[in-house]
Amino acid sequence: MFKVLGLSPARLLVTRALSSLTALFSLTALFSLTALFSLTAVAGGHLPGEKGAHEHHHHDHGSMHAASAAVAQVSFIQPTDGQVFKTGEVSVVFGIEGMSVAPAGTDTPNSGHHHLLINVEQMPDMTMPLPASDSIRHFGKGQTETTLNLAPGTHRLQLLLGNYAHIPHNPPVMSDVIEITVK
Repeated sequence: MFKVLGLSPARLLVTRALSSLTALFSLTALFSLTALFSLTAVAGGHLPGEKGAHEHHHHDHGSMHAASAAVAQVSFIQPTDGQVFKTGEVSVVFGIEGMSVAPAGTDTPNSGHHHLLINVEQMPDMTMPLPASDSIRHFGKGQTETTLNLAPGTHRLQLLLGNYAHIPHNPPVMSDVIEITVK
């Protein structure tokens, strides 16, 4: 019988196994798409990236941990590490390479928006939305610069890119820590 089909018994078993796996993956993909559209309907009918799709509230973001481009990096154009300021008014300019800047709520591949960490002692959970505070400043409109008013003393600054939902990429796209001093 196998020779009539032109297949050896081993080849027939492999062909049947591959056929079964293909059917299984097709059903899994169909189920995943159905679940996505069902969840989309429950969430108000918006797909990620659509206008009105995301307002930042405290809720579970599950698997929204976006991958980062392999060569992506953020850095400070100014100030520079070790720079000393006579007043607390410090102009900060953010740099980015290998990815683009997009406002929060805009789910564009290889993009994100800046978060400025100021004197942060312990890094936040990198799998959750970054909390907004005096120490973690959000630039969700896609800003690439700001002016800080810092008290006299030494301050540690670091940039961290977040995706459309304020979650750091995987691996995180972050700058080196720089230290500046205000006299």
